[in-house]
Amino acid sequence: MTLVLGLDCGLTTTKAVVFDETGKVLGQGSRPSPHATPRPHWVERDADALWRSAAEAVREAVDGLGREIAAVGVTAHGDGLYCAQADGSAARPGISSLDSRARGIAERWQADGTARAALALTGQEPAASSPITLLRWLFEHEPATLARTRWLLFSKDWIKLALTGEASTDPTEASTSFTNVATQSYDDAVLELFGLSELSDRLPPVRSSWAVGGQVTAAASALTGLAEGTPVVTGLHDVDASAIGSGAIRPGQLSVIAGTYSINEVVATEPRTDPRWFTRNFLEPGSWQHMSISPASAANLEWFVRELCPDLSGEGRYAALAEAYDSVADEPSGVLFLPYLYGGPAGVRTDAAFVGVGGWHRREHLLRAVLEGVVFNHRWHVDALAEQFTVDEIRLTGGASRAGYWAQLFADAFGRPVRVVRTKETGALGAALCAMVGAGAYPDVPAAAAAMLAGADTSVLDPRPAHHRRLDDAYQRFSRVTSALSQAGLTTSTT
Repeated sequence: MTLVLGLDCGLTTTKAVVFDETGKVLGQGSRPSPHATPRPHWVERDADALWRSAAEAVREAVDGLGREIAAVGVTAHGDGLYCAQADGSAARPGISSLDSRARGIAERWQADGTARAALALTGQEPAASSPITLLRWLFEHEPATLARTRWLLFSKDWIKLALTGEASTDPTEASTSFTNVATQSYDDAVLELFGLSELSDRLPPVRSSWAVGGQVTAAASALTGLAEGTPVVTGLHDVDASAIGSGAIRPGQLSVIAGTYSINEVVATEPRTDPRWFTRNFLEPGSWQHMSISPASAANLEWFVRELCPDLSGEGRYAALAEAYDSVADEPSGVLFLPYLYGGPAGVRTDAAFVGVGGWHRREHLLRAVLEGVVFNHRWHVDALAEQFTVDEIRLTGGASRAGYWAQLFADAFGRPVRVVRTKETGALGAALCAMVGAGAYPDVPAAAAAMLAGADTSVLDPRPAHHRRLDDAYQRFSRVTSALSQAGLTTSTT
């Protein structure tokens, strides 16, 4: 029996899961991944605290199994930026992908043509949270930080550095800012485009997601319970990990991940660029993942419950929220919620807002608007991708997939059948698939997925015609309001 550990350091929770070669879960651990907002638009995390929480989660998961783990796979939130010094310590707090401090730089690049040049060269226009945009922000505002930085890393690569003492990244993460979309490799012209050529030596080496990137050190072994010398594979961006962990591997399968971020992606064997999505490397050379994303999904519900409905949080929250939603689901409402607490899709330049609230509306109506607003934001992305890619299946994962009433809203709003994948830890499973290949248990990721996902709990939700008509009308109003407020430029100012 081959056991591997999949470690997923998400934006809100770090999860560690032990799997065998059939996909059976043999151990689990989790810890919160708190972030701080020291200034408006800043969303940071203590990099050392993130590593400690990951180590604690691993120790809980591998309790009694540490010496049996054949390999470790790591994934974590993509984008953002983590700066490591030569001795392996953090040069500053990690910057999360929810951070929008660099919005002004992204807008400047839109205005001066840099963004369009980047689209042609890298396959994407830089967003506020893109590593290249944050790197430029550090270059302009924190040169001392860059002076002591040896490696520019992503969140999972920071954890991997702490586990192994070795710096590396994989093709999926490297392509979030630094690779040529055609060659799928680092290109000096990319940093040159952004005026950052002098930092090229700070980029980590790129290895395949299942290649061994190092071994667990004695120090990491003492903290995690893993055996010293355990192989750690390079890993991958969490949106790719969640896609393969849900079974969305081939062209035609559109993966919708309704978690902290709104992730909507489809694989293709040729790159197609568009300002509405990122064209990035997938697992193998010659395959690309087209990601239409925004920081505008379930994080909005987390905020709403935390700030306005604390009585609906905690144990049994999904049942409580379902009851609250059901109480107004069939009532006339008209309230819209624009789910842009942390930013929106390309071209959206407005903050979050409730629109159409009257004195007769109750808290439950606002909850309904939040749920629908998140779904509408996903639909914007899905419609964009469906214009250029054949979509024969939509797979839904993430927090919304575990709330039946919310999952049904996706099918109703899309007007398409949606296959709900109820595997709770698709990100950790995706990392584990790579670890299985690195351990030699399977020849490649598709073979590992076929074996380890054979018993996955899935079901298909069909759209309900009457609900689709109502939601389609609401979506058209949502789109018009978003467009009008974006044109008015109703955003909080940034540096």
